[in-house]
Amino acid sequence: MKIVVLDGYALNPGDLSWDGFSRLGDLTVYDRTVKDMDEIVNAINGAEIIFTNKTPITSDVLRKATTVKYVGVLATGYNVVDVGAAKELGVVVTNVPAYSTDAVAQLTFALLLEICHHVGEHNSAVQRGDWCRSLDYSFWNFPLIELAGKTIGIIGYGRIGQATGKIAQAFGMKVLANNTKGEIENESDTCKYANFDQILEQSDVISLHCPLTESTNAIINKETIARMKDGVMIINTSRGQLVVEEDLKDGLNSGKISGAGVDVVSAEPILADNELLKAKNCIITPHIAWAPKAARTRLMKIAADNLKAFYDGTPVNVVN
Repeated sequence: MKIVVLDGYALNPGDLSWDGFSRLGDLTVYDRTVKDMDEIVNAINGAEIIFTNKTPITSDVLRKATTVKYVGVLATGYNVVDVGAAKELGVVVTNVPAYSTDAVAQLTFALLLEICHHVGEHNSAVQRGDWCRSLDYSFWNFPLIELAGKTIGIIGYGRIGQATGKIAQAFGMKVLANNTKGEIENESDTCKYANFDQILEQSDVISLHCPLTESTNAIINKETIARMKDGVMIINTSRGQLVVEEDLKDGLNSGKISGAGVDVVSAEPILADNELLKAKNCIITPHIAWAPKAARTRLMKIAADNLKAFYDGTPVNVVN
């Protein structure tokens, strides 16, 4: 079968191997595909199998690419594919769940610790000679924050939320966990279920790990920010649309929010006029939580295994 990868560079900029895919068919890998319907249709012409990360596979694309039988999303989120149209046309769509759990939890705390200690800024100060010129044996240019004893509210307590909660407890933090089930397993003195209102009102840190849905869209906004503790810290490694970015900027610039760390924004790559670029104490990374080599290696293997299962007539990780 003919296999086409539409935007392979994000997953594999050259440090991984596509052999797991090439063993399963006649493989063509495009580093990037212009997000234009005609260009996409031309790229997948004659292919039965296509893989995409962020290249949109719309209803129109699927209806024109009549040979396509399988769409593999090289990510967990699959909103780039019109899964309803795919189902109608008999096209199987799969995703890759759970490959980046530890990596995302790790970046969550990288962002939080940077807010607490401004390691990068202090390193820059030392490198430019500020410590050499200091009259004192040490100095700090920002308030330094200790996490032990503080409360972190985790919105979305699935795999990544739970991994984040474990790290938080290792730092001596108390965890308030919120999920759609209205309860969590294995509550303890340091980890308890909390409703959304309790998260807002009691958390020193709020970390977002929920999927983007109609009910979670824009859940961080001026009204919910107003109900938070003064000096709250906000971390978002989930989806940019969970946050009204202008409201987050206003909260940061007013001091209501003491710091924010985001790995995702509403439009990616970030636009030059994004409101968060005008915010104080806001750390922005370019959607890299998923990208350590170990995580990308798992992603590639699971994606190839998904295709093998489809060939065997027992598809797994099907989202439609």
